[in-house]
Amino acid sequence: MAKHPAGWGVALLHNKRWLLPLLVALSVSTALAFILRAAFDSSCDRHHFEVPKTRFHPATGTGAGAAAPSPLGFMKSKHVLLVSHELSLSGGPLLLMELAFLLRGVGAEVCWITNQKPSERDEVVHSLEHKMLGRGVQVLSAKGQEAVDRALKADLVVLNTAVAGKWLGAVLKENVPRVLPKVLWWIHEMRGHYFKMEYLKHLPMVSGAMIDSHVTAEYWKNRTQERLKYASNLFVSFCVRATHGCGYFSGEGIKMPQTYVVHLGNSKELMDVAEDNVAKRVLREHVRESLGVTNEDIVFALINSVSRGKGQDLFLRAFYESLQLIQEQKLQVPSLHAVIVGSDITAQTKFESELRDFVAQKKIQNRVHFVNKTLTVAPYLAAIDVLVQNSQARGECFGRITIEAMAFQLPVLGTSAGGTTEIVVNGSTGLLHPIGKEGVTPLAKNIVKLATHVERRLTMGKRGYERVKSMFLERHMAHRIDAVLKEVLRKAKNQHS
Repeated sequence: MAKHPAGWGVALLHNKRWLLPLLVALSVSTALAFILRAAFDSSCDRHHFEVPKTRFHPATGTGAGAAAPSPLGFMKSKHVLLVSHELSLSGGPLLLMELAFLLRGVGAEVCWITNQKPSERDEVVHSLEHKMLGRGVQVLSAKGQEAVDRALKADLVVLNTAVAGKWLGAVLKENVPRVLPKVLWWIHEMRGHYFKMEYLKHLPMVSGAMIDSHVTAEYWKNRTQERLKYASNLFVSFCVRATHGCGYFSGEGIKMPQTYVVHLGNSKELMDVAEDNVAKRVLREHVRESLGVTNEDIVFALINSVSRGKGQDLFLRAFYESLQLIQEQKLQVPSLHAVIVGSDITAQTKFESELRDFVAQKKIQNRVHFVNKTLTVAPYLAAIDVLVQNSQARGECFGRITIEAMAFQLPVLGTSAGGTTEIVVNGSTGLLHPIGKEGVTPLAKNIVKLATHVERRLTMGKRGYERVKSMFLERHMAHRIDAVLKEVLRKAKNQHS
């Protein structure tokens, strides 16, 4: 089997000959951010998002080089309560932390509650809480009178993910009606098992729902009507005397509140690295050397948590099929490699064992590389040639890794499902293929297309970068959130007037 690096950052700290050129290549803040985060790399599951130490900037500044004022400046001195179902290195909690830091950057008073915590001390939870405390975010217990008092005092309450809805009734109890008018529910899920009344019974009564893509918003609109039709009928039977009544519940299921679509954006820190050619060259050389891949080889990577829903199995089948096509057609191309970033060599699941067995069975161990899950993906984005986004079923709600890869001028081979269809322009910034087994051969052919047409690969990468610069930066995301928060605050004020 090919090498399985446990984490780029840890290797860097123990390899002094790479430390100096990296510090020279990167800006001081970016280099420090990489090194400070390196300790997480061998044990943390980043999924799609990262929490850098120096990502956000003050809302105002002076001088010619000052950053433009944040559109969120109106949140100064506002009291905000953020409620997450968990605190981990998965997408939802890290995205909520980004919002916490954005709000702190403009002077908002921000409190954080984690509804479900491990019973024993967890190093990831402890480290993330330490990060938040260091940025002025207060961390509270999920239960108790203090949590209730903060919710009642807050100008804005943000529930993160569908599961966080359980916190409302369990903790606020009779105070729920007083808090609902100022709740913004941020939803990231695309799976049917989240459509349960125990999670969503208060959803129709909140001020608004914020969702990461149009296709996901449409899915939630339809799903709440279809999946919860029977459950809502049962709920009506015992909520007739509720303060809000049952106007949001009917035989047609529950109704979504006003829904806002907010596409995500890349951080300034990631863009700094993506636009630094010297830094990218250093990172590319180091990662490729650790993988045993030459600079001329063509590398296709899938960067995601290893699970059947992320499609690593179908990607490997397509990759093997692409090798066969190249051999059958006697095409002259550099050596192709597939990289799976998101592995866990210390706790291999049955699914990951199946992946490794397939690689061994097809005798492509020298072509496929499993990389341990990591908090820092920039080195791998700098090292590869094409990103594969192969999420199955309904696809990704958005897919942050997709816009991060495009920032590095990488073409994307993605499934034509979910948020990917709102990011990737088929034939321009990448190529899309069907989900499921039907997508294996089209993906294999797309791999061959990009392996054999260097100019096409580079052109797609450049177009993807231009699309990111025009639509998917942190400032774009801040402007989109700005409009949502203003509307939610306005509605909350009207409810209490």
